[in-house]
Amino acid sequence: MAKKKVNKLPHNEAVYRRWYREMYLMRKFEEKCGQLYIQQKFGGFCHLYIGQEAILSGMMEAIKPTDRVITAYRDHAHPLVMGSDPKKVMAELYGKRTGLSKGKGGSMHMFDKERNLFGGHGIVGGQIGLGAGIAFADKYREEEHVTVCFMGDGAARQGILHETFNMAMNWKLPVIFIIENNQYAMGTSVERTTNVTDMSKMALSYEMPAETVDGMSPEDVCAAIARAAKRGRRGEGPTLLNIETYRYKGHSMSDPQKYRTKDEVSEYQEKDPITHVKNILLAEKWMTADEIKAVEKEVKAEVEEAVKFAEESPLPEPHELYEDVYTQEDYPFVKD
Repeated sequence: MAKKKVNKLPHNEAVYRRWYREMYLMRKFEEKCGQLYIQQKFGGFCHLYIGQEAILSGMMEAIKPTDRVITAYRDHAHPLVMGSDPKKVMAELYGKRTGLSKGKGGSMHMFDKERNLFGGHGIVGGQIGLGAGIAFADKYREEEHVTVCFMGDGAARQGILHETFNMAMNWKLPVIFIIENNQYAMGTSVERTTNVTDMSKMALSYEMPAETVDGMSPEDVCAAIARAAKRGRRGEGPTLLNIETYRYKGHSMSDPQKYRTKDEVSEYQEKDPITHVKNILLAEKWMTADEIKAVEKEVKAEVEEAVKFAEESPLPEPHELYEDVYTQEDYPFVKD
């Protein structure tokens, strides 16, 4: 009698299907953003997430819908994976009234209150203290939420990190600090900013649990965040995850990327997380090549629909400049 095949993959078919669609949506949305930015369809800064998609897909499988997420300014993909309407994300990039932040935040300030996305923050490292503050509020209210606080490897050099780490450990806050370590702070490599290139060691001074994670593997990311979330819910405090990933594009759209070679980029592209998940789907016969193409076609149409929605949406009215900032009671001189 033939032995039954044992599937050693850490997740089932539904998860890998979901991961493929999520990551493909993030990739195609960001590629389209790059094209639109070059066409001057919207202004400001524009930081693309291309190459880092496995981190967010892995996270979503490890946390609860009620958990909180806060991040830096490379933030278009976060609302997409958390369930925000791509049309509203694109409209925000265009500065339209129908955007996630009513057109007032733009590329670097994506928020979605309904999905517990607390931004999108343009100040380097500013979200680190805010993430701990959100976790403090949940602990104070005795609510069993966990906050996932993202930062880049450059932001990890800010002084606020050390103050926050100290308080978070002192108060055992349910927060997961994630360094999206894409190897470069703007154009400066990690090796040029520190002698300690294993950034998980930044937690040692605070006796904070920490580990380094392969950010090109959604499986590894999911497992690491799940462990950290479990500790947080048990009241054991924060965790630092040094998630090593790579951005295929420059720091922003204005970055000529002269600080790295094409061979280096190609080396990471060979470990592309989308290709990894696609290969598993095909090898396990969970999807056929035609089914995968159908998903890709559907995603591309969704992105084009988002662009059309943004193009046709109205700009904010001048009076909206004064709304959602201060209350009328505090500033009675501001007229409706």
